[in-house]
Amino acid sequence: MSLRAIIADDEIHLAEHLKSELSRLWPELEVLALARTGREAARLIETLQPELAFLDIQMPGLTGLEVAQGIEGKTRVVFVTAYDEYAVEAFEHAALDYLLKPLKPERLARTLERVRAGLAHDAAAVAAAEPLTDAGLAGVLRQLMVRSEGGSAGAVPAPRLRYVRAGQGELMHQVPVEEVLFFHADDKYTVVQTAEAEHLIRTPIVELAEQLDPEQFWQVHRSTIINLRHLAGTRRDEVSRLFVRIKGQARELPVSRAYVHLFKAM
Repeated sequence: MSLRAIIADDEIHLAEHLKSELSRLWPELEVLALARTGREAARLIETLQPELAFLDIQMPGLTGLEVAQGIEGKTRVVFVTAYDEYAVEAFEHAALDYLLKPLKPERLARTLERVRAGLAHDAAAVAAAEPLTDAGLAGVLRQLMVRSEGGSAGAVPAPRLRYVRAGQGELMHQVPVEEVLFFHADDKYTVVQTAEAEHLIRTPIVELAEQLDPEQFWQVHRSTIINLRHLAGTRRDEVSRLFVRIKGQARELPVSRAYVHLFKAM
């Protein structure tokens, strides 16, 4: 089976260097494209569905962490990072594949060995009709994202949100969070969906996730948080991708692999 990959790094010379090293160490791997932003990487992964994505963590638009949170298909991620030992320990603990900058040939070779083993395991899971999951990914990525934004593991959590001040046309509304069906990031805004209307706020999903009650609100995608009280059910498609259905809504919302484990007991 031929394997395909994309490389995402805003420093194009580093992406080209990694591509050259991959060609030398793994000639059977076809690098389909190079991306310079997180949004471009997310689009390429969604469109091309490569088996592998090498994602730099610090990229404009979306970080590599946020791109990974949004993957719904089979793509396996290798993070490329210049992070400190704290991040390296987190990656190791969750058995996430990663490369340190600057790239060292011996480290790349070891990582590729682990990636090959992981891909073989994923192929076996697909053959057995088992869904691919990354049970530890969500927590580790959240931890690293907070770290990358200047937070700390011991920081005092923000008070839980009770109301959201949101716009609808020229009007502003105080929307009780109990009435929110889901939050969904849409370009520069976050959509606040209630049963009656759609409102807009500028608060990013990652900030909302820190302020909402985690027992009631689950992040299921890098761009989506759902209110469990309005969850109608779930559905898997023919390739085992998971979707959630919200009461009164025809639209289904995709669940990325990082969050599939949340629904195991349902």
